[in-house]
Amino acid sequence: MSPWRPMLARSGVVAALAIVCVLALRPIAPAAATEVVRVVSPGGIEAWLVEAHAVPVIALSASFAGGNGSDPAELAGLANLTSYLLDEGAGDLDSATFQQREADTGTRMWFRDGQDRFAVNLRTTTEYADDAFELLHLALTAPRFDAVPVERMRAAVLADIRDNVGNPAWFTWRAFYDLAYPDHPYRQPSRGTVATVNAITPDDLHAFVERTFTRDTLVIGVAGDITPDELGRRLDEVFGDLPAAGSQTVLPDQAPGAAGTRVLIEREGAQSQLLMVQTGIARDDPDYYAALVLDHIMGGGSMTSRLTREVRQTRGLTYGIFSGLYDYEATRQWVIAASMTPSSVPEAIDATLAEVSRLRDEGVTQEELDDAITYLTGSFPLALSTTGDIADILEGMQVYDLGIDYLDEHNHRIAAVTLDQVNRVAHERLTPDAMTILVAGPAVDGFTPDVVMNGQELQARELATEPTL
Repeated sequence: MSPWRPMLARSGVVAALAIVCVLALRPIAPAAATEVVRVVSPGGIEAWLVEAHAVPVIALSASFAGGNGSDPAELAGLANLTSYLLDEGAGDLDSATFQQREADTGTRMWFRDGQDRFAVNLRTTTEYADDAFELLHLALTAPRFDAVPVERMRAAVLADIRDNVGNPAWFTWRAFYDLAYPDHPYRQPSRGTVATVNAITPDDLHAFVERTFTRDTLVIGVAGDITPDELGRRLDEVFGDLPAAGSQTVLPDQAPGAAGTRVLIEREGAQSQLLMVQTGIARDDPDYYAALVLDHIMGGGSMTSRLTREVRQTRGLTYGIFSGLYDYEATRQWVIAASMTPSSVPEAIDATLAEVSRLRDEGVTQEELDDAITYLTGSFPLALSTTGDIADILEGMQVYDLGIDYLDEHNHRIAAVTLDQVNRVAHERLTPDAMTILVAGPAVDGFTPDVVMNGQELQARELATEPTL
C-alpha cells in the first residue's frame, strides 16, 4: 500500500496549525471511546461518531472504494497522483490560495490511496470548522488540477519512485507481486512507473474523481468536539454534492500464487532482504482472532515473539524480523519479513521455517497464550488515545463490517481465544512448505533459488520512460 503523504512545508503557517496538531495528540477520556453513535444526515449520509468535548478539535476519516489496485494498467499511479493534488487548488481557489487558507485556519487535510480504497482525512479545531469543512468539500467536489501544481506533484511522485526502487524491501515485494499475481491488477506498482505517471493527464485525474468519489461506497468516522445534529449538517455540506454512484472496478479474488517457490532477486549490497509469504486469513474468518493471537506469538507482537527470540536474539541472524496478517479486498497474505547480512540468509531461512514448523506441529503454550492476550488487550486502548486514532478506527470498523460495538467487543473477542483454538489454527493454517520465499541480495551458497530475477532489470522497468508492463 502507498505511504501516507507527508505534510509539505507551507509558507505563512500560523499558530492555529500548531494548536490543532497539539490538540489532535491529546488523549480523550477512555469512556468516551466506547460510545459510538450512528449519525444519518438529513440527506441520508451515514457516519459513526464518538463525541469528545474536552478539547476543541474534530477529526474526520473517510474512504471510498477504488484505490490504486483499480488503476488502469496504462495509468498505474493515477490514484496516488490524485492523492497529492486534491489540496493543490479547488473551486475558485488556486493552489497557493487554497493552501494559505489551510495554514491560516490550522486545517490539516491529507489523502491516501490504498490498494482497495481511497482515504480522506481532516483535522480541525472547532473554531475553524466552517473553513475546514468548506475546504474539504471543495477538494472532493471541485479539484482544479491546474497545470503548474500537476507538474510539480508529478515531479514529486517521480522522485518518490526513484527513491523507492533503491529500498531493499522494494525488490522482494516487487518480485512477489510479479510472480504471485501476474494477471491481477494488484501487480501494478501503487506509485506507478515513470512511464505511466508521465502519461497521466488532468482529464484522467478528473475521471478518477468522478468515478471514485461517490456516496454509495463512502464510509465516515468522526471523533471530537461535535454533536450528532451538527455532524449531520456537516455531512450534507461536505459530501452531499457527490454523485450517488460511480463505476468502481470489482477486483477478482485471488490467493497468492507461486506457492513454495524460492526466488533470488540479484543485487549488490551489504544487506539482504527476506520476504516469506503464504495465504492469509480474512478479517471476517471465524479463525481470525485466534490467528491474530498466533501471529503475535510467532512474530507480530514484540521483542518476545518466537521469531525475534530465536532468529534474532539467540542466533543473531537478522537485524530484525516480524510477521503480519494482511487482508485486502481480493487477497489475503500471511507475511514474514527480515533483513540480514547476505552470509546469514541460508541459516536465517532454515531457522525461520523450523520455528514456523514447530508452531504448526507443537502449538503454543498456555503461558504464551496468556501473555499474548494480555499484550493485545492492554495495547488496544493505546490505539484509541487521540481523536484522530478514533476517527480512523471508526472508518475501518465500517470497511471491515466489524459492528458498531467493536470498540467494546475487541478485547472480549481476544480474551475468548482458547489454547485449543490457537493450536488448531496453527496446525491447519500455517504452511511453511508452501511459502513463497524471496531474497533480495547477492547470491550465496546454501540458498538455491527456483527463479532468479535481475534487480537492475526490475528497477529499469519501473524507471523506463516507455511502458514495459
